[in-house]
Amino acid sequence: MTLPDRAALGTLHGKEAAIAPPLSTLGITLVVAPIDTDAFGTFTAETPRQGTMEQAARAKARAAIAATGLRHGIASEGAFGPHPYLPFTPLGQEVLLWHDAETGQDVIERTRDTRPNYDHHEAATPEEAQPFLTRINFPETAVIVAPSATCPPFAKGIRDHETLAATLSRATGKSFLQTDMRAHMNPRRMSVIASLATRLAQRLSVPCPQCHAPGWGLLATDPGLPCGECDTPTRLPAFDIHGCTACGTTDRRPRPGTADPAHCPTCNP
Repeated sequence: MTLPDRAALGTLHGKEAAIAPPLSTLGITLVVAPIDTDAFGTFTAETPRQGTMEQAARAKARAAIAATGLRHGIASEGAFGPHPYLPFTPLGQEVLLWHDAETGQDVIERTRDTRPNYDHHEAATPEEAQPFLTRINFPETAVIVAPSATCPPFAKGIRDHETLAATLSRATGKSFLQTDMRAHMNPRRMSVIASLATRLAQRLSVPCPQCHAPGWGLLATDPGLPCGECDTPTRLPAFDIHGCTACGTTDRRPRPGTADPAHCPTCNP
């Protein structure tokens, strides 16, 4: 297995601070590509993302490769919204993708953040906004101000009270305030990307036992872990599927143990 000494990073938002240190342990230096990653989608209403998170990250990585002439590229993509199962709880999703332009191989790490600094509030004055600002740890986390949730913003990246007050004064009535989810404006998100980059570096360090390409690791899971009380298969993972995204070799590994009866469709229908 041979890893490159340089790889292109597609970012406008300082993600090299989180991604470069783990990659450097593999001898890889990141070259930040001069591309407009906002063209692939924004967290506000100006540019909707086209396709899935993986497709957006791949498009950024390929654009970074094209801009630098390097063979390998890396990019991340995030998404934030309400948790699908837990009411009044936000959920962050993050994808970090490594792309080899010569072979077409993607190595992808994913994570979910159940405690993202993702919030919004309506306010007409700084005083009305203060509980929200305290909650999100402003000004360390920046704020976006827009006329409404569906309108392009008045301003992004607000990190001081004077600018916030001036921006709110532009509106008639209440404005829509939200946390700025761009990585360089949201320390919580940057920390999640850093953890994901550590996982990606660890994965790239493991070669495929068949073709020796980098990136052997967990690809999927199969459900069916048996109930510890009655042995009925549950929806919990019973097998981890490790594999190589270059040659397609996989290894299906059983998970030890049994499921709590609380997850059993027979014991807890």
